Amino acid sequence: MSVRADLVIVGAGLAGAAAAYAAATRGQNVVVLEQFGPAHRNGSSHGSARIFRRAYPDPLYVRLTGQAGQRWRDLEAKTGETLVTVTGGLDFGGDRAPADLHAVLTAEGVPAELLTEQAAAERWPQFDFTGAGQVMFHPEAGVLDPDRAIDAMLRLAVAAGADVRFDTPVTGLAAGSGGTAAVARTDGEAFAAPVVAVTAGAWIAPLLGGLVELPPLRVTQQQAFHFAPVAGHPAPAGPWPTFIDYDAGGYAYGLPAGRDGGVPGAMKVAEHNPGKETTADDRDFEVDPAARERVRAYVARRLPGLDPTPIDETTCLYTWTANEDFILDRPGGGPFVVASPCSGHGAKFAPLTGELIADLAAGRPAAEPRFTLAAHLAEQP
Repeated sequence: MSVRADLVIVGAGLAGAAAAYAAATRGQNVVVLEQFGPAHRNGSSHGSARIFRRAYPDPLYVRLTGQAGQRWRDLEAKTGETLVTVTGGLDFGGDRAPADLHAVLTAEGVPAELLTEQAAAERWPQFDFTGAGQVMFHPEAGVLDPDRAIDAMLRLAVAAGADVRFDTPVTGLAAGSGGTAAVARTDGEAFAAPVVAVTAGAWIAPLLGGLVELPPLRVTQQQAFHFAPVAGHPAPAGPWPTFIDYDAGGYAYGLPAGRDGGVPGAMKVAEHNPGKETTADDRDFEVDPAARERVRAYVARRLPGLDPTPIDETTCLYTWTANEDFILDRPGGGPFVVASPCSGHGAKFAPLTGELIADLAAGRPAAEPRFTLAAHLAEQP
């Protein structure tokens, strides 16, 4: 049996759900194929907590976060749901260069405040900023909820006519005749469309191998840990701010854990440093004991407002490009859109990413030259 559509999307994580929402609401006949069930935990887009932040040393990403933030607000207005909870965010550590971040943000018109470590400690006593030097606070940071966001975008896509199929693994992609691409799934059904957008995270390279020249994409298994607040600690009322602490000791980040934390006020703390290399199908879901100990020791040192014994832990996948820029391209105007907006920092851009994928599928040029395959391939030795 063959099904025809204007656009087939492979993968229903944040990027795929956002692309389905964007394309379907433009009147496109969209089919979404997801190999797992709703809210699965096998890839990168899951759970109740990812950081939304404006703080980037690169003005391009600062501008894109502003565009994405407006789209999150538009999505919330359409659904009546809170998908991003604003908490404010802290950036500190020598390699995070808070003063430089502050200069970039303020130059782009983003509110930000630079504090001494003593002033920061007075405002947020649940942190120990000893030796951190300056601390930057920007009030627009917060926490986005991937599970609710994916569900909301897919519901809107279906309401606009999209056909979303879970538990439908794609076994192969092929460029067809007449400018179409056929997608075969395990039960033998084929889906044909002028464009197939591959938004499958760590499965992108296996699916597109031999069809599109890709730069190296490194897949790592990351781990995150949840910590309960210390009862009676003099932390301010309300949610903790998100934070990024980057110095010679490593790159740690944290954010309110939401439902994933298991107890009120729990924080999710993890490392951004690359974890164990793996593949999408060979990952073992086992937490690295050395990473657990590093994060536990970090919490004991920097976060006195948390009990340093983890109450829960989880793993996820990062798909890294060499320079951590995204890939959002339709090479040669052909039948495939390649969308790898990850490298561990892509969740916050989802509704904007979806529009850019829909634009590429509609024949518009890549919105950002740095995100093209040609730009990534040019950097290879």
